[in-house]
Amino acid sequence: MKIIIAGAGDVGFHLAKLLSYESQDIYVVDLNSEKLNYLDTHLDVITTKGDATSLKTLQDIGIDKTDLLIAVTDSQNTNFTIAVLGKKLGAKKTIARINNPEFINCTTIDLKDLGLDYVISPEELAADEIKMLLDQSTFNDSITFENGVLNIVGSALEKSSPILNLTVQQAKNKFPEIEFITIAVKRADDTQTLIPRGDTTFKLGDEVYFSCPKSSLEKLHILTGKESYNVKDVMILGGSKIGNKSATKLCDEKYKVKLIEKDKAKAIELAEKLQNTLVIKGDGRNLELLEEENIREMDAFVAVTGNSETNIMSCLVAKSKGVKKTIALVENMDYINISQTIGIDTLINKKLLAASEIFKHVRKGEVLALANLKHVDAEVLEFEVMPDSKVTQHQVKDIKLSRNAVFGGVIRNGKALMTFGDFQIVAKDKAVVFCLPDAISEVEELFK
Repeated sequence: MKIIIAGAGDVGFHLAKLLSYESQDIYVVDLNSEKLNYLDTHLDVITTKGDATSLKTLQDIGIDKTDLLIAVTDSQNTNFTIAVLGKKLGAKKTIARINNPEFINCTTIDLKDLGLDYVISPEELAADEIKMLLDQSTFNDSITFENGVLNIVGSALEKSSPILNLTVQQAKNKFPEIEFITIAVKRADDTQTLIPRGDTTFKLGDEVYFSCPKSSLEKLHILTGKESYNVKDVMILGGSKIGNKSATKLCDEKYKVKLIEKDKAKAIELAEKLQNTLVIKGDGRNLELLEEENIREMDAFVAVTGNSETNIMSCLVAKSKGVKKTIALVENMDYINISQTIGIDTLINKKLLAASEIFKHVRKGEVLALANLKHVDAEVLEFEVMPDSKVTQHQVKDIKLSRNAVFGGVIRNGKALMTFGDFQIVAKDKAVVFCLPDAISEVEELFK
């Protein structure tokens, strides 16, 4: 599969990194020599210095033989142009990073007629992510399948966790009333993600990911040692596009939202637009202002200004004032894995979300969905099981699955089923698999 990525920024780099595990022919085009040199030294991709809106540049790298063209530069107008030109020159499929909501929610024209097969908005994805995290407030990460029929959730184990120092098998035996599969563990003192086995022991500070059916979700927090709570009152710092979209989505779900924006003109504009949100003109870094706006009574604090450090520090302040749930937007992808270390519940990066969303378009097999977990370098894939696929030929315990992958359950006739050793996967099941990057290709072969 030949893939051209236009733009060597954070989204382009992360995409190229994900795809480099796939043995794909990957070309990255950018005008910035420094960014291209960085890719050359870190990834197995082909880099080309040039303008991706140039017909000659596209033709020189074989746009007519390209299976997928991904335009993810910092300019949405440039991305639009690249996608349109690429499609006209023979690219089979095009994806463009677009922020303008007029394009994202367009109903008056079919963007495919123009040459855009798929548009993606990092801001929209970030707002959706924030809402999902608040809906599942007890956990730091949450992925749902079939509207919550099957769930994957992650949380750090606290001192009060009843599964500390137990093995995975012992934990399962201790809580037979809770249906769950432990799919990943990341030690507090290690950067590597561990696919647990029955004899893997849970330790304090572990970031643990479980899969479970909807019926067990409300009980699952017991394993982490955290108290279950509902989020109703939310304070958002920053009237950015993400702040705006988040407030809109949360108010639609009957959350009570306060939004703080220091720019007077923007605050007035937001107040007129967000009818159900209390917009406050002020600097969210001002402790006196936060106290005046009753930060201690907030259930959640979401910081989405354009400054990562401001977002992190304000979340730490909110945590010190007793706010249970804190979410900070960060630009630097390297920050993502430190949230638990510094005391913030979740750090999100819109570029990482965008790259993961785009990544599912290059999957083989009948992939229905793909998600990226925040604190681990891994993917969660949902496959539709075909009648003749290899996974239907044996019970789960006898399937030759990579040690770097684990079944997280299946959805059959609208019901979630846990895939323990003697379980038989059958055709038309929707199977969820958690796997590290180097195991993705091997997993896909089982579902072909």
